[in-house]
Amino acid sequence: MYREVSAKEKGRGVPVYVMMPLDSVTMGNTVNRRKAMNASLQALKSAGVEGIMVDVWGLVERDAPGVYNWGGYTELLEMAKRHELKVQAVMSFHRCGGNVGDSCTVVVMDVEYTRQCLFNVVMEIQVGMGPAGELRYPSYPEQNGTWKFPGIGAFQCYDKYMLSSLKAAAEAAGKPEWGSTGPTDAGHYNNWPEDTQFFRKENGGWTSPYGEFFLNWYSQMLLDHGERILSSAKAIFENTSVKISVKVAGIHWHYGTRSHAPELTAGYYNTRFRDGYLPIAQMLGRHGAIFNFTCIEMRDHEQPQDALCAPEKLVRQVALATQGAKVPLAGENALPRYDEYAHEQILQAASLNIDGNSGDGEMCAFTYLRMSPHLFQEDNWRRFVAFVKKMKEGKNAERCREQVEREAEHFVHMTQPLVQQVQWL
Repeated sequence: MYREVSAKEKGRGVPVYVMMPLDSVTMGNTVNRRKAMNASLQALKSAGVEGIMVDVWGLVERDAPGVYNWGGYTELLEMAKRHELKVQAVMSFHRCGGNVGDSCTVVVMDVEYTRQCLFNVVMEIQVGMGPAGELRYPSYPEQNGTWKFPGIGAFQCYDKYMLSSLKAAAEAAGKPEWGSTGPTDAGHYNNWPEDTQFFRKENGGWTSPYGEFFLNWYSQMLLDHGERILSSAKAIFENTSVKISVKVAGIHWHYGTRSHAPELTAGYYNTRFRDGYLPIAQMLGRHGAIFNFTCIEMRDHEQPQDALCAPEKLVRQVALATQGAKVPLAGENALPRYDEYAHEQILQAASLNIDGNSGDGEMCAFTYLRMSPHLFQEDNWRRFVAFVKKMKEGKNAERCREQVEREAEHFVHMTQPLVQQVQWL
């Protein structure tokens, strides 16, 4: 289990990590743009960044199954170590390409390669659980235009293994007629809830005895998958100091409806009348894992209002669920943002100020998406440096924001020669 945080440690601030480019290691297993990468890590460290997040792809097992080449990753981690940066390693079992922000294409790998990780630098392993590394079904695939925001997505329960499990569950419930297939009236990837009989507000199938049975089974299958993966990860890393984290998707569109259709198709049995995130948090808690959540930077009014998006309300619900389960919460921004408005939203969310009650807790960490040439542009870099300082000082900081921003301005001026080297990226 995760250790209790002492009263002395509470309110101490939130460490900031920065995601590396997806192609930080080349297909030839070398560090990409080595000179610029080294300058970038030096700049991040000097700005007060705690560490970096690195996606570890299947190219380490490219030559043959069970044959590993860690060359590029070893070099990158050693580079981070020289700059005294901690590393969050993402065990990326999913395919790179087809998700939001994917800048390269890499195939998946064998799960067993995690046994060969480098523990002297890596302090956290984020275990890949599904598409985009997230614990969810591939219910809204963007590749080839299958799904487009803000479609409700589609249930993923039609292969022979899922149908066999559904059949067994229906028979155990005394309703064998429910076990032949998933909902037939749940629409398609790009429908909206009211386009379908299953998700509609009035008398939707999701509220029927069959709907409740199906959604319980479907979401439990995802939880069972998480249990299995975490059990394996825990067995592998239990004799190390490495923390384990799991990423959960921030599915905020149609959150304002009763059914929360996009969350249901993804495997989160979360509706207006049922909390689907507490069971996930409790499952992670049983394995001592960190709950990592996205869309921390988003505000409700910035999203399409007709799709009833509510990222702020969703983040609040997740924060309450993790507090209830006594599980540490970490955050990420879902889309690249360099403006102070987004930074302020992250600061607010990271402080876990819920309903005006700030309490003593804060997020255990925040990972910033992502290192790129845009981050090191002068205005963006100045705002980022100030943001990191504010995050580290925490919500109980006594210094005024203006003082922090003046320090950031001075820092940017002093580090200008270093940052200029980064423009190779």
